[in-house]
Amino acid sequence: MTENKPVHYEIHTPTNHRQLNRDEVVDFLFLHLDQYGDAREDIGKCLDYALSDAEGKGGSVIVAREESKVVGALILNNTGMSGYIPENILVYVAVHNSQRGKGVGKKLVQLATETSEGSIALHVEPDNPARHLYEKMGFTNKYLEYRLIR
Repeated sequence: MTENKPVHYEIHTPTNHRQLNRDEVVDFLFLHLDQYGDAREDIGKCLDYALSDAEGKGGSVIVAREESKVVGALILNNTGMSGYIPENILVYVAVHNSQRGKGVGKKLVQLATETSEGSIALHVEPDNPARHLYEKMGFTNKYLEYRLIR
């Protein structure tokens, strides 16, 4: 993957995802989320939710490719809520380390914001360098998150 080749973006939704190779995207995210990632099974569930046409589900999967290779991916899930909870949650975004700092992550997030309706929430670890990108793009941190894990 050289820096001279153009990066192309694909947007997959519940009504348009036949060309998406599910396992390719799950494997890419699992590998490139680094320490901020989850199990393959959980990433797969998230992707399936985003592409589901069931009531209250849906979202989008955005893939960045250099030639035929995945160099970035994002999964946005619809929450089915509005107002008190944002309509969307950006669950995963990762960029191949050969493309980091070249605007691929920014473009993925821009496409997600441009092609979704309503507000978007995301969770980011305090030490994740992507946090600065989200802040530059207008995301704010209003809350601390607490979880009861069972």
